[in-house]
Amino acid sequence: MTSTLATAVASRVDRYPSRVGLPASMQERDDPVVYAQDYRPAPITRAQVEQYREQGFFVLENGVSEDRLGRLCDELQRLRSSPPDNDDAARVYEPGDNTLRSIFSIHTSNALFAELAADPRLVNIARFLLDDDVYIHQSRLNYKPGFRGREFFWHSDFETWHVEDGMPAMRALSMSVTLTENSPNNGPLMLIPGSHKHFVACDGSTPKNHYIQSLRKQEYGVPPDDILTRLIDEGGIAAVDARPGSIIVFDCNTMHGSNGNITPSPRSNAFFVYNAMSNQVGEPYCNRPPRPEHVCTRHSVYPLQAGGGRIMSAQHDIFNSANEPEKNQ
Repeated sequence: MTSTLATAVASRVDRYPSRVGLPASMQERDDPVVYAQDYRPAPITRAQVEQYREQGFFVLENGVSEDRLGRLCDELQRLRSSPPDNDDAARVYEPGDNTLRSIFSIHTSNALFAELAADPRLVNIARFLLDDDVYIHQSRLNYKPGFRGREFFWHSDFETWHVEDGMPAMRALSMSVTLTENSPNNGPLMLIPGSHKHFVACDGSTPKNHYIQSLRKQEYGVPPDDILTRLIDEGGIAAVDARPGSIIVFDCNTMHGSNGNITPSPRSNAFFVYNAMSNQVGEPYCNRPPRPEHVCTRHSVYPLQAGGGRIMSAQHDIFNSANEPEKNQ
């Protein structure tokens, strides 16, 4: 880091300091949850808006048609069955073996999932809740394979995106599109209702290239047991039981995690992070080099055009007249 850049980073006001060598602590959220001021043109119900505001998430049933879901699942299996490629940084494998865990930046490498990311229903919900144009900060396919799918411990995505990516404010949200059955038994997404109203500052400091290990198993940016106990005592735990084709919408700061999957049934989903255009990332607050583009969109930032199809940047554009998928929904 150059001295000029280091000075600029040091001069920023960090409203959510974490991993700065102090003990873990909790502070009140300093940003709105729902940015929209007018509910009348809302693409979701008033009840869903209020659940998102108070609990930090809601679930849309039947968000994807059966026909589209079938094509997405076929593509999911095709990608899963391809030979392991340890040289592909976007592919993450379970610790200790070659079982595929995730494929990152799926919206820049696959036409079907790029089209899903730009679906008008998803984009318009994000635009409404964030009251801004939006872009994809991160995307991935999560596989959670049967018998070998590992757990992912409690964490706030915003804590990581703030510290390691330089996301300034809590003006982002995630959408998890369920591609398989999400049952109480196969390691479903679990959330702590109301946890998004607090920011948990974690102890320790961020190691160099921390993202390589954290995508497999996160050890930094993990809240301590006493704070998690307090949050769970206040809000409980919501394990999402959802049919394929559902859409789980949750705030960037909602504490969440998942158990391991020791059942035969995989739990797979497509995961898209929508960030407000006014909330683009800057230099990481941890004074480490930025994470790579497949983990954090930094250079290819442009507002999503709902249903427009072409959401990928020129250098990543895989659409052409020969392979552009049929429009659906």
